[in-house]
Amino acid sequence: MMEFLYFPDDPTEYIPAAIAMIICILVAYFVFRYIKNYSRNQEQKMKHFEEEVMRKLEKEDNDRTGR
Repeated sequence: MMEFLYFPDDPTEYIPAAIAMIICILVAYFVFRYIKNYSRNQEQKMKHFEEEVMRKLEKEDNDRTGR
């Protein structure tokens, strides 16, 4: 019966796995940063859009009341 966990006798067999793990962690980190920056930019755009809409609504309200 084959062992459930395989631990190689030669430690050099760990090197490819370590490299793959480091690459995966780096890719995950950069994707996380990209999503975070994209989200921040979208939040700023939405804030500017909300301010513009509120200004237009206030202007329409002022025009309607005759001020």
